[in-house]
Amino acid sequence: MFDRRQFVAGLAGTTVLAAPTVLRAQTAWDMPVPYTDGTYHTQNVRWWVDEIAKATNNGIKIQVHSNNSLIRLPEILRAVGSGQVAAGEILISQFGNEDPIFELDSIPFLAQGFDQGQALYAASKAALEAACQRRGIRVLYSVAWPSQAFYSKTPINSAADMRGMKFRTVSPITSRMAELLGAVPTLVQASEVPQAFATNIVTGMITSGATGVQSRAWEFSSQFVNLRASMPKNAVLVNERAWQRLPEAVRKAMTEVSAKAEERGWKLAGEVETNSIEELRKNGMTIVEPSAQLLTDVKAVGAKLTEEWIAKAGDTGRAVIADFRKRIGA
Repeated sequence: MFDRRQFVAGLAGTTVLAAPTVLRAQTAWDMPVPYTDGTYHTQNVRWWVDEIAKATNNGIKIQVHSNNSLIRLPEILRAVGSGQVAAGEILISQFGNEDPIFELDSIPFLAQGFDQGQALYAASKAALEAACQRRGIRVLYSVAWPSQAFYSKTPINSAADMRGMKFRTVSPITSRMAELLGAVPTLVQASEVPQAFATNIVTGMITSGATGVQSRAWEFSSQFVNLRASMPKNAVLVNERAWQRLPEAVRKAMTEVSAKAEERGWKLAGEVETNSIEELRKNGMTIVEPSAQLLTDVKAVGAKLTEEWIAKAGDTGRAVIADFRKRIGA
């Protein structure tokens, strides 16, 4: 257990030690992150923290609290915005109900694969940063999860094969996707997925290869349809007031390290995707590319979901989608 007075004092800003240079004036931050230490996102955050310490001569100490141990994911955005903590990491799409821009990267079949995922990020980055700034938050970097794929007990060659399928979903937009494909959306928490498949509560789902490996999907599913449906992202955030209290040299160093962490994290995502699919294959899963008919079906659903999203996001959303389409030559 931590001392609340010490915790609040740390969040409020700085603990300045006598030192000959600005970079030796130490600031202490607490940083909640939602995922385990075995997840590449958390590993990348810890790399980021270590590199910042080196670059600032230990001018800032960031204590990472992984696996929802300090503040749970649904509360991290609010905690950073209010200054309860100075920094945190979120799954951006978790907060789609607060602002449509947070939901953008989870729209299935809008941006498929790494190249399009990066193009969508570039097109939406300014809007994402603006949405966070309105909450008193600065985005330092963002890293994608591996591409999302379909898992099922039986082959999926078209939307017709999904009609009536009990399909595990994780968000309103993936539930809407399931409906449009003729499936029955079923909300199941990640920890309950194996049991849900074993008892036929669900017979299909959409998630990444990394999550498939973590849940040992080969024990309850046989098909992996490599749709590259979307690339949801995590973002590392800081409270703007806490950021402005930092010495300029520390802010500069953190900005430079953040750019490196973003590049490093996207590279890790690609490596994890490749390795995860190979691990699924080695354990007996059938890895298939989507059929022409399935691609036609899911792209029609993606277009519908995108239009529904633009209706919610308004002019900002319309401009982001136009920019994205220009970037990919669509």
